[in-house]
Amino acid sequence: MIPRDPLSVRQVTSPCSQRQDPMQKTPSALVHKIAPLASSTRGPHPALVLVHGRGTTEDDLLGLVPYLDPRFLVVSVRAPLRFASGGYTWYNLATVGEPEPEGFLESHARFGQFLEEMRSSYPVDPQRIFLLGFSMGSVMSLALALSRPSEIRGVVAHSGYLPEHSALDFQWERLGGCRFYMAHGTLDPVIPIRFGRRAQAILTDQGADLTYREYPIGHTVSEESIGDIAWWLTENLDGQSKS
Repeated sequence: MIPRDPLSVRQVTSPCSQRQDPMQKTPSALVHKIAPLASSTRGPHPALVLVHGRGTTEDDLLGLVPYLDPRFLVVSVRAPLRFASGGYTWYNLATVGEPEPEGFLESHARFGQFLEEMRSSYPVDPQRIFLLGFSMGSVMSLALALSRPSEIRGVVAHSGYLPEHSALDFQWERLGGCRFYMAHGTLDPVIPIRFGRRAQAILTDQGADLTYREYPIGHTVSEESIGDIAWWLTENLDGQSKS
């Protein structure tokens, strides 16, 4: 499992301190944090939005930042709904693979609104916005990208599934500009590997630009998977096609 880097979390600043223009409005649709920029360039910067899973917060995935391309402006968002056992969640569910419709659609709308606000409030390149979600966060990332593919350059979906029975209108015929990387553990006891393989089959059938990888891990991120993800993000940031 990836060791969390507490320093990278403690150094994350508030959104206001990252604003380049004091007249800009801070995005308010979702609580979020911005990792310190490793690049000294003024921007606009490619953006990578981290989307956590159920029962955690916007801090959960910030330990991945040191592994990622330093050119990214990394923004980590918090799910809008409180989870009964602590932390936050994007939606409720009775069974794996079936999001509760009302909360799911509400969170989807809030997530989309946040991305719109981010593009106008922060020095990001609107043509280079990537999403990286884990577990439930990968479900939200896939849902957002498939319903608004022209707004997203690429999606990393780790240990999740495709919400294929939702009421969203997926734009299958417009996926040309959006690329996908899916990672899943063959030993995952939370979201079994069959969900990852089902998503792979659907995206492949729809002609999506997809890279799919399986790892001998459970419901977690490994050194190998984050290494592959970091490489894929850099390749696509530079505009190169997948191998």
